[in-house]
Amino acid sequence: MDFDPSKYPTGLCEQMEPLVARVLAGNPSPYTYTGTQTYIVGNKSDRAVIDPGPAIDEHIEAILAAVGDARISAIMCTHTHRDHSPAAAPLAERTGAPIIGCAPLVLEADGPRADESFDRHYQPDRVLADGETVAGDGWTIEAVATPGHTSNHLCLSVRESGAMFTGDHVMAWSTSVIVPPDGNMADYMASLQKLYERKDTVYYPAHGKKVTNPRQLVRGMMGHRKQRERQILKLLQSGPAAIVDMVPQMYKGLDPRLTGAAGQSVRAHLLDLLDRGLVEQSGDVWSMAA
Repeated sequence: MDFDPSKYPTGLCEQMEPLVARVLAGNPSPYTYTGTQTYIVGNKSDRAVIDPGPAIDEHIEAILAAVGDARISAIMCTHTHRDHSPAAAPLAERTGAPIIGCAPLVLEADGPRADESFDRHYQPDRVLADGETVAGDGWTIEAVATPGHTSNHLCLSVRESGAMFTGDHVMAWSTSVIVPPDGNMADYMASLQKLYERKDTVYYPAHGKKVTNPRQLVRGMMGHRKQRERQILKLLQSGPAAIVDMVPQMYKGLDPRLTGAAGQSVRAHLLDLLDRGLVEQSGDVWSMAA
């Protein structure tokens, strides 16, 4: 991966705004970019930890150092891929804080990335439904259900500041990987529309830079996915094709390490088109519906 690690130091607490601080985990990869970003919301009285990340001892110690003497009111997870939730359990054991957030989900990932398999040990004390909140001294975090990347994905919004923690649903550096059967393109598009209709002012994704133009980015992401859909339909109008043949035509200059992920997103689009009656499937071969 082409980035300068010195510009993205792991373990340091960065204050993003009065209620939000960030600590970067040391797990960079082609799929996590510079690594998983754990966010700490609150003040010197009590705080919430969002996406505690992988169970790396140094990262857990860095989170505790960033929290300082404050009480951790909640350990919150946007979803249960292994780069997001495994540190929740040891952090809860160390602090006594409850694990609150997305529902548990135990599936074998059929995608191309090891870090995308699900955390089998995630056990929340409380599952948040859409619109439910967790509150502390001067802060309120609202759950916004955003299935698509995973069926249990939540975004988390700070009502007092307009900040939204988008997990893997919206990121500035990359589009989200949608891996069927749990990942669902129709759900993902509906969740993007849901965010577009909100008035959050800044996004803090789990990977990559903060997003200061959220609605503009979300609009562009919806357009990008629709463009991919048009690409698929255009290819199939020329004749039946397998996903392995579509990917190199659709993703010019793609990093070979990401070929599998691209194929999964194409498959997610095709399954959505199949549900809508626009395409047909015969084994590995896809074609336009008769």
